[in-house]
Amino acid sequence: MKQISAVDNKPKSSFNKLQKRLRHHTGQAIADFNMIEDGDKVMVCLSGGKDSYTMLDILLHMQRVAPIKFNIVAVNLDQKQPGFPEHVLPEYLSQVGVDFKIVEEDTYSIVIDKVAEGKTTCGLCSRLRRAILYRTATELGATKVALGHHRDDMLETLFLNMFYGGKLKSMPPKLVSDDGQQIVIRPLAYCSEKDISQYSAVMEFPIIPCNLCGSQENLQRQAIKGMLSDWDKRFPGRIESMFTAIQNITPSHLVDNTLFDFAGLKTQETPYLGGDIGFDPPVIPKTPDIKNSDEFSTINVISL
Repeated sequence: MKQISAVDNKPKSSFNKLQKRLRHHTGQAIADFNMIEDGDKVMVCLSGGKDSYTMLDILLHMQRVAPIKFNIVAVNLDQKQPGFPEHVLPEYLSQVGVDFKIVEEDTYSIVIDKVAEGKTTCGLCSRLRRAILYRTATELGATKVALGHHRDDMLETLFLNMFYGGKLKSMPPKLVSDDGQQIVIRPLAYCSEKDISQYSAVMEFPIIPCNLCGSQENLQRQAIKGMLSDWDKRFPGRIESMFTAIQNITPSHLVDNTLFDFAGLKTQETPYLGGDIGFDPPVIPKTPDIKNSDEFSTINVISL
């Protein structure tokens, strides 16, 4: 791992801003969702990818500066993929001085045996991996299980569920496992993949590629990722706007009658909070102070 003082080919001030931004977003997410509490033992799931390395790095910093005390144990699941460099993570984790456990389970053979050739392995692989990690968390006495999913992962999942699952559902920043025994947190929920990629490259984390699922082409998630990447290039700010949208839900303006009592709606004498604003006067934006400009001579107000 490259030390901050040895960062090359990039102004140190630029790196400092990037690091502060990632730390700020992570700290904000932890605070907003009460992800980590005093006395917690956080099991950081380390895959060997850029996201989990970045998450561990930031959480180790938080551990040093936070006003609360919590412990960290890094866990990697060695799935016995052919050619997996078993020495990389133990060497790195020993170097940074964090407690760790390497769990060896041959899920690779199970996935290859059960999934037909050409089919996506991610679903079964993910379920097997999650079950093993939950079991390990119980064995270690961990109170929180930290995963390295970021803002872009959450948006990709939103569109995957809409396009292919018929659900308005994303990745929550904090959840309880199906059996009710584990609390899962995603500290990087507010962080962009772009920032994480840049940070990981500068820090020179020893990345381990996933040869099981990472080599598969034309995955649905890759298609969604490409769509979002294209939008981000052509319409700057759209990704940020969409992420803000999933933090501002209005059930009365969707179509799920289990979340909102549409059947029980009645008129009333007083203004209805959250009601339709079609009868409110339009808010006309102030025109820029530019004289004799045809571009700003007319304001078009569109009521939806």
